[in-house]
Amino acid sequence: MKILLAVDGSSYSKKMLAYLSTHDALLAPGHEYTVFHAQPALPPRAKAALGKSTVDQYHAEEADKVLAPVAKFLKRHGIEAKLDWKVGSAGTLIGKLADTGKFDLLVMGSHGHSALGNLVMGSVTTQVLAHCKTPVLLVR
Repeated sequence: MKILLAVDGSSYSKKMLAYLSTHDALLAPGHEYTVFHAQPALPPRAKAALGKSTVDQYHAEEADKVLAPVAKFLKRHGIEAKLDWKVGSAGTLIGKLADTGKFDLLVMGSHGHSALGNLVMGSVTTQVLAHCKTPVLLVR
C-alpha cells in the first residue's frame, strides 16, 4: 500500500503516529510511505526584506524540525520513508499530493474543531477533503 502521512509537528501529528504504531496493518515495512509537511508562506514584505536565499533556508530548516523526528520514529519501526515539503496552503497541497501521487491512503491528525470553529477559522482537514479523492484516515 502507498501511504501519505501529513504532519505539522503538533501534538495531533504525534497522536497520529502513536495510532499507527498500535496498528500493524498500517505501520509495516511492506508499505511505501511519504511524509509530507506544508508550511505557510512568509508575508511578501518579509520575503522582499530577507531575500530569496534566506527565506528558502528558513523554510528548509522549519521543514527539517517537523520531518526529522517523524523520520526517526519510522526508522525505529524499520521504515524508510520519503520526506517532502512545500510552501503554501496546507489543505490544498496535501489534497493535491494525495491524488497526484496516487496514494492508497492519506493519514493525518485532526484538531477536531467544531463546525462553528471550522466556519470561523477554516480547517486543513476540510480543505483536504475538498481537494482529494484519496481515502483519508483522520486521527483525533
